[in-house]
Amino acid sequence: MTAPAGGTPGGERRRGPGRPPRSRDGDEAPGTRERILTSARAEFGERGYDRASIRAIARGAEVNPALVHHYFGTKEGVFAAAVAAAARPAAQALPDGAGFPAAEFGVRFTRLFFGIWEDEATRTPLLAVVRSALDNEAAARIFQRFVRDELLSRVAGGLDAPDAEMRAELAAGQLIGVVLMRYALRIEPLASADAGELVARLAPVVQHHLTGTPGTMPA
Repeated sequence: MTAPAGGTPGGERRRGPGRPPRSRDGDEAPGTRERILTSARAEFGERGYDRASIRAIARGAEVNPALVHHYFGTKEGVFAAAVAAAARPAAQALPDGAGFPAAEFGVRFTRLFFGIWEDEATRTPLLAVVRSALDNEAAARIFQRFVRDELLSRVAGGLDAPDAEMRAELAAGQLIGVVLMRYALRIEPLASADAGELVARLAPVVQHHLTGTPGTMPA
């Protein structure tokens, strides 16, 4: 039997080097992209951005390195996708200030923030990308862009204030500092403190950043 050009005797086109396998209906094999992202987060978390490599990411996902390039292009592309995948649950869950009084925003924001970091399923990939962002300037730019465009913009969009962006950044900065000390650096007693107690202590400060009068102290 004569095979068609670029195909097999059965009529299926041959895959190019590094292209993902396809199912019977022509779709790419399910889970390939997710496996690469899982491997990328592990690689970035363990080795940092500079020492991570496309080849190591591919090895962890059990795919050809060309397949990583097929999906994501460069290492920066892989990292950007890993950041988005890790932080997307937080971005989707963040309140935008609608549907409840402004006076409740601080406690809801703080409780949600700690809920995300207390959950190992969301904390582990977030820590991996945060550590890489702290380690490399290019990775930091990618992470900053995502935080600004996908996270802080939602918070600022729910505030009725001319300096909403500054307020959102101050509130997030308050929480991110505690997160780094508690989960990344493991500094005591923050590392072992009850999450509910931390929420109770931080929520008034976060609320003040979001809705308080500049230059005054939170009640």
